[in-house]
Amino acid sequence: MGRPEKVRLGEILVQQKLLTEEQLKSALEEQKKSGRRLGRVFIEKGFVTEELISEALARQLNVPYISLKHYNVKREVITKLPETLARRFRAVVLEDAGATYKVGMADPTDLQAYDELARVLKRDIELAVVTETELLKTIDRSYRRTEQIVGLAQELGTELGEVTAVDFGALALTPGLEEAPVVKLLQTMFEDAIQQRASDIHIEPQERKLQIRFRIDGVLHLQTEADAKIATALALRLKLMSGLDISEKRLPQDGRFGVKVRNTQIDVRLSTMPTQYGESAVMRLLNQASGMLGLENIGMQPGMLERLRVVSHRPSGMILVTGPTGSGKTTTLYAALSELNTTERKVITVEDPVEYRLPGINQVQVNEKIELGFARVLRSGLRQDPDVILVGEMRDQATVETGMRAAMTGHVVFSTLHTNDAVSAPVRLLDMGAPRYMVALSLQLVIAQRLVRVVCESCAADHPLLPNEHEWLRFELRDAVDQHRYVRGKGCSQCNGTGYLGRTGVYEMLEMTNPVVEAANQEDIQLFLRVAREQMAGNTLRRHVSQLVAAGRTTVEEAMRISHQADD
Repeated sequence: MGRPEKVRLGEILVQQKLLTEEQLKSALEEQKKSGRRLGRVFIEKGFVTEELISEALARQLNVPYISLKHYNVKREVITKLPETLARRFRAVVLEDAGATYKVGMADPTDLQAYDELARVLKRDIELAVVTETELLKTIDRSYRRTEQIVGLAQELGTELGEVTAVDFGALALTPGLEEAPVVKLLQTMFEDAIQQRASDIHIEPQERKLQIRFRIDGVLHLQTEADAKIATALALRLKLMSGLDISEKRLPQDGRFGVKVRNTQIDVRLSTMPTQYGESAVMRLLNQASGMLGLENIGMQPGMLERLRVVSHRPSGMILVTGPTGSGKTTTLYAALSELNTTERKVITVEDPVEYRLPGINQVQVNEKIELGFARVLRSGLRQDPDVILVGEMRDQATVETGMRAAMTGHVVFSTLHTNDAVSAPVRLLDMGAPRYMVALSLQLVIAQRLVRVVCESCAADHPLLPNEHEWLRFELRDAVDQHRYVRGKGCSQCNGTGYLGRTGVYEMLEMTNPVVEAANQEDIQLFLRVAREQMAGNTLRRHVSQLVAAGRTTVEEAMRISHQADD
């Protein structure tokens, strides 16, 4: 097709009966006041959806509407248009047909953008309509910083020459530091990590190279490899940003700092450790702009969620969340706290470190260097007249006993514990030295959880069960195992070829009912385990993850991985 015609969006929507004259008039008045684009006003007022507007424009212009959510974008094609122009013109190159390019535009009525795109691409354009939201997500996902990071790493290596140590103390005082290659390299690395939804950045010096990896959806992916000699410069610069001792290379250090990436504030937790070939640095990225998830958004089953809400609103008692590191325990605790955070309640948290800042809550960072540990802060916190207390982790006998006494004396106490499953939590508390009567009287609820990767909707395809997968599912689904459709992601541009996009929680719950409490008061551990498992029937990790597999949310492979973690 040739150059599109100039059209009026409001008139098109009225003609296609997607909008009334009254709604159009109302939106035009709002546009005059706010200056926002008319299409955005329609969406914000709830008159039409973004998809309906795009489909209407496509029908009017007689061009296809493409849902980028289910479109496999090829990176070598989309990068034919520089990222700055893609964002400026709200356009992406979708296909290379030789003589022409198929280009998706969020606003195909922008004739100036169309003309500029044709000039830059130097080919005829076949137009398609896409939504702006999906277009921006595609741009964020597709324009990786790998080449830029490699180039900056080489630039830094050239600048360092053969020098193996950098005096960043002196460098910090020099003007123009923001232009230093090491700073530009780190900034680009952070931008790429945020675009890829990475939770951690690993900078690992090897014998002949520096390895940089991102953890995405719980799995590490190699981002790039660089010259080993820049490792020292990166480690020193990160220490400087964290306020750590840049002269100390023999001992591990922990710190934190903030960075701003595309107007998004990111809190970074840094951990350095001396290794054979230099200092390894791992950064946990905490996106403050993403906000905390509510309880209804963490993936917990409705019945279990209802019990958690009932128990957490009691006037006293302890609620434990268990699971390995990185299983989402903090997210669950914060989600529960956010519902209890009202003006009528005083909430205190004791954490190491404070991961998310919550308004209206008194958050305390423990500091073992000055003997400000969990137990000491908890004892002092009880004198602050709290209603709800969150203890980051039950690490020792003193913390356990103090927390349990608080739970028995009119306080709701949340905390975490490292056990494989829910029934092991009371046993673990006893092993830590907690009196049996305290465990029975104070503990109300134990939740065990894992995070499981979700199948990418854009490339999900039928997956015939392998014999071992069929047998594993049959344990939970019984004869219904053959009544479901099972899927697996083939890998596409949406999920960076992994077949998974995002994660969701998998949960099991042990409620300390009267029979369970009576069993906990007995010396016979096996009796307690049997009664506890009977109480949990149908509320186990294995049952929940099997239901997700049957619903097509995740794969049997992921389910078996989660189950093995719980069984270890």
